[in-house]
Amino acid sequence: MLIGGEAVDSAETLEVEDPATGRRIAEVALAGPEHVTRAVASARATFDDGEWRWLSSAARSRLLLSIAQTVERHAEELAQLDALDAGLPISMARAYLTASIESVEYAAGIPARIAGETLPPASMRGDQFQAQVLREPLGVVGLIVPWNTPVSTAIDKVALGLATGNTVVLKPAEQTPLSALRLGELLLEAGLPPGVLNIVPGLGAVAGAALVEDPQIDKISFTGSTVTGKRIIAAAAANLTPVSLELGGKSPNVVFADADLDAAIEAAATNAFFLSGQVCTEPSRMFVQRPAYDEFLSGLCAAAEAFPVGSPLDPATLAGPLVSRAQRERVLGYIESGRREGAVVASGGTAIDGPGYYIAPTVLTGTTPDMTVEREEVFGPVVSVTPFDTIDEVIARANDTTYGLAAGVWTNDLRIAQRMTRELQAGNVWVNCFNLYDAALPFGGYKQSGWGRESGAAAIELYTQTKTVAAATLPPRPLVSPTQTTVANPSPTPNEVTQP
Repeated sequence: MLIGGEAVDSAETLEVEDPATGRRIAEVALAGPEHVTRAVASARATFDDGEWRWLSSAARSRLLLSIAQTVERHAEELAQLDALDAGLPISMARAYLTASIESVEYAAGIPARIAGETLPPASMRGDQFQAQVLREPLGVVGLIVPWNTPVSTAIDKVALGLATGNTVVLKPAEQTPLSALRLGELLLEAGLPPGVLNIVPGLGAVAGAALVEDPQIDKISFTGSTVTGKRIIAAAAANLTPVSLELGGKSPNVVFADADLDAAIEAAATNAFFLSGQVCTEPSRMFVQRPAYDEFLSGLCAAAEAFPVGSPLDPATLAGPLVSRAQRERVLGYIESGRREGAVVASGGTAIDGPGYYIAPTVLTGTTPDMTVEREEVFGPVVSVTPFDTIDEVIARANDTTYGLAAGVWTNDLRIAQRMTRELQAGNVWVNCFNLYDAALPFGGYKQSGWGRESGAAAIELYTQTKTVAAATLPPRPLVSPTQTTVANPSPTPNEVTQP
């Protein structure tokens, strides 16, 4: 573990597995509640001593740029760690790290943008005081990150927490702690003061729960499943700890008959099956206008069967293993439930023989809105394809979900595109593209897909708080008529009060 800038061991260890082979590849210290308490205390003491909190915006920006440069120098090492313990294809791991480096560089500009306001009072007493609204760090923030893109999500969250002047306790997913621990070492190397970032690998039900429940935590930022997000909300309520959540999705991808079908099919396959579907924005529900349905389905099935599934360390691989045996069994269970409820497997639907936790990219047809596989997030390489006739019909079907993270629209008709972007209940809508991200853009979901927006300038709102300051002013100077005789007392006594 990393606590107070030092490596900390523990009596118990956490085994790390390579999901591509099923073999144990490492052990790390397992954080218990006492370690989390110690990490939070370290972050609290570092924040309260004031030096980090009141660091100048220029110095904070320079440090973030140093972090970006350090991460860039070690990007290949971090990418390989995620390939080994998360099964993340190396080409995707590299791409995610490139984006995260850009996110840190963007975050380096945030300190100069954290500004307060001077507001004109609205009441009749406005001449009696001046009002300012200051924006200050929250304090100690707890960051809980998922196993699908371990180091890139950690980098993004940590950079925003640091840019806004907070200290941080990071809990990586229990399946994928390696890259987060290495990241902690690299940030110290980049010049981050000890105690600003603390890292506690451990079980969600133990270390994660202790972090959420700690009364010295001023905010929790969580990325993961909606089920876990609800538990975090309930636990954080005891201390009224603010929570921001980026949760699951059941994203619709709507293809109209006038769309460029080749482009739509390629994007659908890539975004449905890369990382073996372990992506929160996966376009898992595809709706295709009936005249284009057969061609789209045929093309998608062909793409699924040819999709590059293999070793995460092979640069040609786009779909590696699922992260664990338990996750593979969970996904296969969803496919089987679809079969039982009447869905048809048009492609895939089985585990891939051999070592590791692989599943063939899977396409389902004949699904209905009440099926489990259609309503719950599978988080695997499984999608359904459904025909539709009218725009009203597909809007109703697309929005018929408790989730609202993302949606895609494919059409060359501007009027259709504009209506769909207005009507779709999702925090992110992509038109004639999918999964397009940028560090400057806010990202988050509607409904049960989350609370808050954790990227772009919107992050300032989530990682800072406002303080209103009202300062009384002296009464106004009395007006003196030019013809009025000046009072002859040029030297007031010590007991007299004069206007400034």
